Amino acid sequence: MSDELTIALAKGRILGETLPLLARAGIEPTDDLSSSRKLVFATNRDNIKLVLIRSADVPTYVQYGAADLGVAGKDVLAEHGGEGLYERIDLKIAPCKMMTAGFADKPLPRTRLKVATKYPRITRQFFLDQGRQVELIKLYGSMELAPVVGLADIIVDLVATGSTLQANGLTPLEHIMDISSRLIVNRASLKMKNQPIKDLVEVIEAAVE
Repeated sequence: MSDELTIALAKGRILGETLPLLARAGIEPTDDLSSSRKLVFATNRDNIKLVLIRSADVPTYVQYGAADLGVAGKDVLAEHGGEGLYERIDLKIAPCKMMTAGFADKPLPRTRLKVATKYPRITRQFFLDQGRQVELIKLYGSMELAPVVGLADIIVDLVATGSTLQANGLTPLEHIMDISSRLIVNRASLKMKNQPIKDLVEVIEAAVE
C-alpha cells in the first residue's frame, strides 16, 4: 500500500514523552514498547507502524527511507547534518541544553583545549566559530568522568537538571544550543506519500498544540 507509513522512534528518555504525544494524535502501538523485545510494532492505525531504534540512528533510517518519519533530538539531528530529510515540527518534548562544562575554579588552557564529547561535529563548529583550536576526544558515555581523571579540560554534553555535573564537581560553563525533539520526514517519502504524511503531520501538530 502506497499510504503505509513507518515512524522511527528513539529508545530511552525521549520514548516516554513521545508515546503520550502520539496517543493524543490517535496513534497507539498494539504492544507495550517498554516490555516487548520486538523492534517493529503495529498500531491501531492500519497504515502506520513504529520501529524502535537507537536515538543516534533515527536520522539515518529516515535519510535512507527505511522509515518515512522519525522522532529525534535536535542534538542528534545537528550532529547527523540532516541530509535527505526535512525537520517538520518542534515537538517541544525532552527539553534540555547542550553546554560546555568543567571545573568552575580551574583556569582553562589558552591553547589546545582538550574537549571530551559524543558530539564532535557540533563541538568542532562551536569552537571554530570562536576561533579557538581544540583537541576533540570522542566518548560514548560517562562524560563527567573525563575532566575528573584528567582526560579532558572540559566536556560538551546535554544538561537537563545539572545534578550529574554537580555530583561530579563540575559546573555548566557555555551554552551551545537549546535542545528538544523534532519530527523529521524523508524527502522522497514526502513526494511519494504526500497526502498521508500531510494528514499525519497535521494531527501531530494539533497534538503538540
